[in-house]
Amino acid sequence: MASPLIFIDGDQGTTGLQIHERLRGRTDIALITLPDAHRKDPQRRAEAINDCDIAILCLPDAAAHEAAESIVNPRVRVIDASSAHRMHAAWVYGFPEMMKGQAARVASASRVSNPGCYPTAAIGLLRPLLDAGLVPRDYPVGVNAVSGYSGGGRAGVEAHEGPHASGRSSHRVYGLELAHKHTPEIEKHAGLVFRPMFVPSYGSYRQGIVLTIPLETRLLASGVDGETLHRCLSAHYADEKYVQVMPMQAPGVVKQLDPETLNGTNLMQLSVFSHKENGQILLAAVLDNLGKGASGAAVQNLELMLAQ
Repeated sequence: MASPLIFIDGDQGTTGLQIHERLRGRTDIALITLPDAHRKDPQRRAEAINDCDIAILCLPDAAAHEAAESIVNPRVRVIDASSAHRMHAAWVYGFPEMMKGQAARVASASRVSNPGCYPTAAIGLLRPLLDAGLVPRDYPVGVNAVSGYSGGGRAGVEAHEGPHASGRSSHRVYGLELAHKHTPEIEKHAGLVFRPMFVPSYGSYRQGIVLTIPLETRLLASGVDGETLHRCLSAHYADEKYVQVMPMQAPGVVKQLDPETLNGTNLMQLSVFSHKENGQILLAAVLDNLGKGASGAAVQNLELMLAQ
């Protein structure tokens, strides 16, 4: 039997390059790439995407829409790494650990939309707790996150590593119009009924994310505390390979969070910190924005689809 043909459309961007690197050298699949002269040729791209078994779209949203619409071969399956289809009901949301049965839905899907990097962390923390009724769906959620500058794509990398990179600030908060495109994604797939307050930022390092969500126990059901939330997350992810729930007590207790800890992996680490007397809880996630937040997740979804 011939090896499955995998076409990476947009393999020169940060996500596409990382996916290509993760798949390079494998003998169980055949990678299709377009020469430089044909990368922007609509006809050549349409031919390539219709000739493959699984296409991975690493494109801007508008181009991802165009690429998906160019598919006329019903056999072609798609993983979209852009945000173009994350809210589309016909596309399976590619977060296999999100809830029971999600990995099977990804495996059998013809259209999969990769989650965003920040939403992976926020949804990973919130969805199990909301589904269990431990955090109300109408909770006024605030999400704070810092990512490496590669989260800004090729432009972000160029601004910090290119020939004209100089005088860049060490930390920049953005999204101050409070309309970041990841916010509706977090609201929908976490299961919230109100839009969360999302405050993203970039640090002066290449990749890695720390995301935190503060909670007040006075706004939770009676008896729900940090230990309750930790037990829920631990049970939900107990059998998952790529999501780890960190311990609350020594030994192994987390004292600080380094956004670069998991760089180069497809792992995500979740933590719960609490202060009972103050009635405060902090949920936290660490992941590589180019790993579990992008290329690693795409390859994980690809593995599920290939196994189907």
